[in-house]
Order: sequence, then structure tokens, then C-alpha cells
Amino acid sequence: MSNHEEPKDTAAPHIVKEELIAAGKWVKLEKTTYVDPAGNTRTWETVKRTTRRANTEADGVGIIALLKRTLHKDCVVMVKQFRPPLGCCTLEFPAGLIDEGETAEAAALRELKEETGYTGEVVGVTPATCLDPGLSNCTIQTILVNINGDDVENINPTQKLGEKTFHNSVFSPSSFIFTLTCLGHNSVGHVAFITFLRFTYKQNSCAVI
Repeated sequence: MSNHEEPKDTAAPHIVKEELIAAGKWVKLEKTTYVDPAGNTRTWETVKRTTRRANTEADGVGIIALLKRTLHKDCVVMVKQFRPPLGCCTLEFPAGLIDEGETAEAAALRELKEETGYTGEVVGVTPATCLDPGLSNCTIQTILVNINGDDVENINPTQKLGEKTFHNSVFSPSSFIFTLTCLGHNSVGHVAFITFLRFTYKQNSCAVI
């Protein structure tokens, strides 16, 4: 008789069941029961969006918009807004959920117009990527957009925000390193790197670039 425990047979990890713990208007919390690669049954607390549409590739879009103007350096268009979960303002790419019957490309152009006032042209689309797989199943597609800053409709853009939405447009040089350097020299509150790049900083401690 062996004096050591025999290893368990490995199995393909899979979900056994999902049970609702709590639900709000936009998100819900579930207890996920699953089997791990070693064959053990475990549980996980999972956050999901209540707005996810059936047979969809992604919940929303993140837009990397490049503003191109004659005699100007190319700029990346970002938005500044207060994010309650962080308790501070964030500097991030425009983003939003995909509406029913809407393509990712159409959602990106709509959100860009609403949040920044700019009209652009889609030049690239990524596959769906997960934002925080240890917490949620939420996914986005990143849409690459070029903005013709010389076009008459983009000279004095006007945001089309909802009643409870507040954004300020921010223009960053296309050099990513320069952006990080500027933020780092202005008492950054948080700097977070995720698939959809986001930088966060305290409301009054960072100058607008």
C-alpha cells in the first residue's frame, strides 16, 4: 500500500452552475461553481453586466482616436471624467456599450461623437478582449479611428452627452511615453494598465495635457 496520496485525474476545467447573489440595474453578482484542472469543485464570485445581449461578441467598445490636422502633431483624443468606484477622475479613451442591433464600429463612431463631438473613420477593429478576467466576464472591442481635424465639422466639435454624463475632452501627443511622463510628474493618483488603457489621477493634482 502506498504511503502517499495518489494524484487526482486531471480534467478539463468547466462551469457547473451559476447562482444569482444580487442584481442591480447595470451589474449583477453571481456565485460560480466550477471544476478546476485537478478535478476539484470550487466556487468563485463573478460580476456580470445585466445589459449583455445574446450572441454578442463584446459588451462594449473602447476607441483609440487619432486627431490629424495640417501643421499640427497628431494627438490621441481622450476624455476626463469622475469614476465613483475609484473616487477620483480618470483619463481614458472614449468608450461605451454596444446598443441592440448595433455593430462595434457603429457604436464606436456614436460614442466618439457623443463624448468628444468628433466625427471619424474606422481604420481598425480588434477581437473581443476581457477587461478583468479575475472579476468579470465583461469584454470590449478596441476600435481604431482616424479624425480629419481639417474637416469643417471637426473644427469646433460639440459633445452630445446625456443629462447625467459629464466628460471633458483631453488631447495627448501620440507619443505614449510622453503621456506617461507628463502624468508621472503631476502627482498621479493611480495609473492602471489594462487591455483598454486607462490612467487615473486626483481631480486637482494633474494639469490637463
